Amino acid sequence: MGAFSKLFQRDIGRDRHSIVMAVLFSFALVVAVVTLMVLTAVARVADYSNRLDEKRSFQTTTGALKTFQTQLKATLNDYAAWDDAAKFVYAPDGMDWVASNFGGMSANNPLFDGVIVVDEGGKPVLTYQNGKPSTEPMKSMLDPAIWSLLDTARSAPAGAMPEAAGFIHTSNGVAVAGVALVRQKSGTVPVPVGQRRYLVFIRHLDADQIKAMADNYVINGLHLVSADTASAIAVPVVDPLGKTLGKMVWQSSIPGDMSYQQARPLVAGALGLVGMFFVVLLMLGSLANKRLRAEEAAAREAALQDRLSGLLNREGMRVHVDQMIEQASLDRSNVLLLYLDLDGFKEINDSYGHGTGDQLIRAIAAGLKVLVPENAILARLGGDEFAVAFPGEDLNDGPALGLAEQVLDFLSEPLEIGRRVIVVGASIGIAMSPEGRVGREEMVRRADLAMYKAKEAGRSRMMCYDSDMDTDREGRNAMELDLRAAIEGETLGVVYQPLVDAATHAMIGVEALVRWDRPGYGPISPEVFIPVAETSGLIEGLGLLVLRRACEAAVAWPGMRIAVNVSPSQFRNPAFADYVRYVLKQTEIDPERVTLEITEGYIIQNPKRIRVAIERLKALGVKVALDDFGSGFSSIGYLRQFGFDRIKIDKSLTMGVLEGKSARDMLQATVALARSLDIPVTAEGIETEEQGIAVRLFGCDELQGYFHGKPMTAADITKRYQAELRDAEENGQRVAISG
Repeated sequence: MGAFSKLFQRDIGRDRHSIVMAVLFSFALVVAVVTLMVLTAVARVADYSNRLDEKRSFQTTTGALKTFQTQLKATLNDYAAWDDAAKFVYAPDGMDWVASNFGGMSANNPLFDGVIVVDEGGKPVLTYQNGKPSTEPMKSMLDPAIWSLLDTARSAPAGAMPEAAGFIHTSNGVAVAGVALVRQKSGTVPVPVGQRRYLVFIRHLDADQIKAMADNYVINGLHLVSADTASAIAVPVVDPLGKTLGKMVWQSSIPGDMSYQQARPLVAGALGLVGMFFVVLLMLGSLANKRLRAEEAAAREAALQDRLSGLLNREGMRVHVDQMIEQASLDRSNVLLLYLDLDGFKEINDSYGHGTGDQLIRAIAAGLKVLVPENAILARLGGDEFAVAFPGEDLNDGPALGLAEQVLDFLSEPLEIGRRVIVVGASIGIAMSPEGRVGREEMVRRADLAMYKAKEAGRSRMMCYDSDMDTDREGRNAMELDLRAAIEGETLGVVYQPLVDAATHAMIGVEALVRWDRPGYGPISPEVFIPVAETSGLIEGLGLLVLRRACEAAVAWPGMRIAVNVSPSQFRNPAFADYVRYVLKQTEIDPERVTLEITEGYIIQNPKRIRVAIERLKALGVKVALDDFGSGFSSIGYLRQFGFDRIKIDKSLTMGVLEGKSARDMLQATVALARSLDIPVTAEGIETEEQGIAVRLFGCDELQGYFHGKPMTAADITKRYQAELRDAEENGQRVAISG
C-alpha cells in the first residue's frame, strides 16, 4: 500500500509537471505566436504606412504637375484671347508690340520663360527665351511633340477653345508648353484661315520650379531623372505623343520602417507596448490620410481661385453656380447672375501699365467682397470681367437691382492706385435661372448679352436680360455682316456738305459724310450703323475708306479744304498716323487741305494718348479740328493743351442763337474763348439766314448747314465748285480759300 502510494504520488507529480510544462509551453507558444502575430501585424502596418506615404507623394506630385500645366494654360488663354493681341499679332507693323508684351514678359517670369509666335504652317514669326530674342531653329529647340499640340489647337471644333497644352522636351530640358490661337476676346479671328497665328508659351521644369513644388507640396527630395532611370516609384512626365520624357522621383521618408525599428525591441518584453505602438501607428496612418486629404482639398481649392484677385476664377464660378442651380431646382427657387465688365480698363492698362491695372483689379475685388451678400459667390472671370451669383426672388427684385446700383456707385467713385487717382465705371448685365430651369451657360450668355446692351446704351449702367435682346442681337449681327461686306466691297457711299465763308458765302471746303444703302433695307442712318462699326471693330476700315474717297474726290476741287471725321477707335490705334500718311501719298493730295475732326468726349477720357496722336498727325501736315465743341465738357485747358487748328461749334448752340439771350450769351462766350486763342471757328447747323448772320457777328468765320447746302454727291460739289469759280472769274474776283 505504501509502495503504491509513492508510485501514485510520483505519477501525479510527473503529470503536474507535465501539466505545468504544458501550460508554460502553451503560454510560451501563445506568447510566441502572439508576438509573431504582433510583429507581423506591426510589419504589415509599417509596410502599409510606407505605401501610404508613397501613394500620397505620388498623388501630390501628379497633382503638382497638373497644376503646373493648368497654370500655364490659363496664362496662355489670358494672353491669346486678347483684343490687343489679335490686333497687333496680325498687323504688319505689330511685332514691336508683340515683342514687348509677349517676348519681354518672359524674363524672370514665374509663369513662362519662352514665347514663340508661329504661323498656321508652324513657321516661327517671333521667338523669345528668358526675355531675349532667340535665333535657335524651332526643330532643334523643341521636340516633335510641339506639332501635336499645334495640330490639336488648329483642329479644335467650333465652340471649343483652340488651345492645347502638354509636356515636351526642349533643348534646355523638360518643359510644359501651351499652344493657342491668337484671337479676340470674343473668339473672333480677324484674319482668314491660312493667315492665322498661334501663341506658344513654354515654362521649363527646372530646378527652381521643382524646388518650389517640393516646398509647396511637402515632397522630400523631389527631382527629375531621365526616363530610363530605375526607380521603385515615380511619376512619369509624358508628352502628347505618349513618350516618357523623364520621371519625377523623391526620397521616401519610410515612416513605417522607422516606427518598426523603434518598436521591435520592446515587443518581445511587453506586448502591451506593442499594441499601444500599433495604435500609434494606426493614428499616424490616420493623420497621414487626413493630411493627404487636406492637401488635395487645398490643391482643388487653389485650382478654383484667381491668383490676382483672390476671388473664384471662371472654373470656380462654374462649379459653384452649377451647384447653386441644382439646389434651386430642388428648392424651386431662383438664381440671379450679375455680369460686370469694367469700362475703360484697357485704356488704363495702356496708359499706366499692367502693374497699375493689377492693383486696380485687386482694389475692385476687395470692394466687391464688401458689397455682395453672404450667400453670394463672387468671381473674376478674367481680364476686367466679374460675376456675382446668388439666390433671389425675381429678375427685377430689390436685392438684385440694389446690389447692381451699389456696385455702380462704388465704381463711380475715384480710386487711389499708388499715386494716381483713377475713375473706372462698369456695365452690368443681369440674368436669372428661374427655379433652376436655365443652365449656367445659357444664364451666363444672357447676362453677357444684357451687359453689352448696357455698354451700347452708354456704359456705367445696368440692364436686365429680355428675350427681345436676342432678336436685337441677331439683327445687329446680320447688320454687322452686311456692313463688313459693304466695307470690303467698297459699296459705301460718301457725300459732301459744303463749308462756306461766313462773309462771302463762297464754298471753301466740304465735310465728307458716309452713307449706306443696305441691300434689302434701303438707306441706313449713320446713327444706326456707325455704333455697330464701333463695337465690331469695323470702324477703322470704314474710316480709312471714307478718308481715301474724300481725298480722291478733292483732287477735282483745287484749293478747297476737305474735312473727315475720325472715330476714337482710330485715334487709339498707334498706326493710325501711318495709315493717314499712306492715303495722302496714294492720293497725292496736299496734307494742308485735309482736316481730321475728333469729338471732345474722347479727349477728356484719353488726354495723354490724344496729345501724342495729334502731334503725329500734325507732323504729316494735316490739320486737326475739335468737333461738337460746347456739347458737354468744353474746357479752355485742352484748347490750349492740344493746339487745335479749328473748332466746330455744336449745332445745339447754333440753333438756339435766336431763341433767347442765354443761348446767345453762351454762343458768344464760346466763340470769344476760341478767338482769344487764335483758333478759327466753324458754326454747324445753320438752317436760316438769320442764324448765319448772328454767328458771323459773334466771330465765326466758317458756316455749315442746310441753308448753305445739304450733303450732296461729289459730282454735285464739282458743279457748284465750277459754277462759283466761273462767277468769280466773271466778277474779276478770286475764290476765297480758308486754311
